[in-house]
Amino acid sequence: MAALALHAFMHIVAVSSPPVSPPFLERGTVTHSRRRVARAASLVMAAFALSGALGLVRQIVIGDEFGTSADLDSYQAAARISELVFMVLVGGALGSAFIPTYTRHLVRGDPHSGWRLASAVANLAVLALTIFSVLIAILAPLLVPTVIAPGFSADQQLLTVRLLRLLLVAPAIFGASAVAMAVLNAHQHFLLPSLAPSVYNLSLIGSTLLLPEGMGVWRLAIGSVAGALFHLLIQVPALLRLGARYIPSLGLGLPDVREVARLMIPRIIGTSITQINFVVNNSLATGMGEGAVSAINYAWPLMLLPQGVFAQAAATAAFPTFADQEARGQRAEMRSTVAAVLRAVFLFSLPATVGLVVLARPLVALLFERGAFEASSTEAVAWALALYAVGLVGHSGVEIAARAFYALRDTFTPVWVGGVAVAANIVLSLTLPPLFRTAGWPEHAALALASSLAALAQLAGLLCLLRSRLGGLEGRAITASLARTALAAAGMLLLLCAWQAALPDRDPLLVGGGGVVLGAAFFLLATWLLQRQELRRWIDR
Repeated sequence: MAALALHAFMHIVAVSSPPVSPPFLERGTVTHSRRRVARAASLVMAAFALSGALGLVRQIVIGDEFGTSADLDSYQAAARISELVFMVLVGGALGSAFIPTYTRHLVRGDPHSGWRLASAVANLAVLALTIFSVLIAILAPLLVPTVIAPGFSADQQLLTVRLLRLLLVAPAIFGASAVAMAVLNAHQHFLLPSLAPSVYNLSLIGSTLLLPEGMGVWRLAIGSVAGALFHLLIQVPALLRLGARYIPSLGLGLPDVREVARLMIPRIIGTSITQINFVVNNSLATGMGEGAVSAINYAWPLMLLPQGVFAQAAATAAFPTFADQEARGQRAEMRSTVAAVLRAVFLFSLPATVGLVVLARPLVALLFERGAFEASSTEAVAWALALYAVGLVGHSGVEIAARAFYALRDTFTPVWVGGVAVAANIVLSLTLPPLFRTAGWPEHAALALASSLAALAQLAGLLCLLRSRLGGLEGRAITASLARTALAAAGMLLLLCAWQAALPDRDPLLVGGGGVVLGAAFFLLATWLLQRQELRRWIDR
């Protein structure tokens, strides 16, 4: 559910309000656009860092209470399906289809039509999610033992069914929240939407610590549903400042509603494939021993922490600017903005990859190894984290490249490229585990490596196609910046390996925490020496 709260991030919305003039209605230069994106990205980055820190606290609290137990496996399996319901119907598609359509109304100075569109989309999203959630809840006793968790015991399967039925309350709430976020992002309002994942994390932390211990993992399910509600409510003040008010209409006759639906269809197909891939991985992990499901679900959000702080923050802030530049026909300006954001994302994601791969074990031990989270749990999570981190650059770059296509009102290309990547992921998820088992490595780690290889391939495909669509992508500048970043990251890799070798079996705080500080200091110094102009330009913006 943490991933669901974070992915809800791009998206009750409203109708009829005083005209609002968003800051991007003025035609600006490329430099102005880049500075606007950088300022917005800095704000979102800070909020995502807060959310990431709270997410880390949430994981620590959950690890202390539940470790990698069978009950937590049941919760994670149920939460994955609840997330699937939201992501398939709304979360993975709404922002990419809604923001460019909604932005056109703002560019034309017609906010009334924009509010009418937002209200209709919100109503349709909540209705569809409610119907689908009820259907899944009814079919849960059939789906859990056959598809969702075939490797669980009968008692685990029964618990999974019950947890799933409660968690299915959340998707409809997240649907309303997703539309609110999309509206606010289109208006260049980022603060409250950026804080929504933080209140979700606080809800889970509070429910785990404050509800009676005898409730077991039900504390997490209750906290997830309450967190979804808080995720929505925190955005209401910003909507009210925009003058929004709700209209109970589905707007089926509105051309813009049909256009949003048309643009969403390819994304829904692509997101469905992606989410099915997650379900397949979880289903495979249920047969890899107790704790395997929990291990990959501890590792995945840890990998997403730097991805969320840097890449998703930059993508969230940049997408409205991409859409605005495309709406004005400023293709050259958009090309330059996309290239600048990609360089910045690679600058941050590559050293994060090195740090997570080399320091995976001491970091997991430092963060989680206490209470019910034992050394065996540390080992299982560290394997998955290191191999998930291999694909961090791919996952980060896809965030930017895909949104560039969405701004071009092309939701089909990212879908088919993502579909090919997901197919490769599934094939690798089926073929790599036996190889890992033969080598004596944990099988669930193969699922993480499959995800990473697919993400890197997906990024390569999207960038090739985006270069063709935009008439170039400042490839020389990106390649030169990436080469300098890779050189600094290689030095960081050697330093951290030496650090680990010099301190075998020492305190995780010294090895992990000290390694983070040492690696970050070295990389910043090396980056300053190798590409001072690029780093200074980003800081100035």
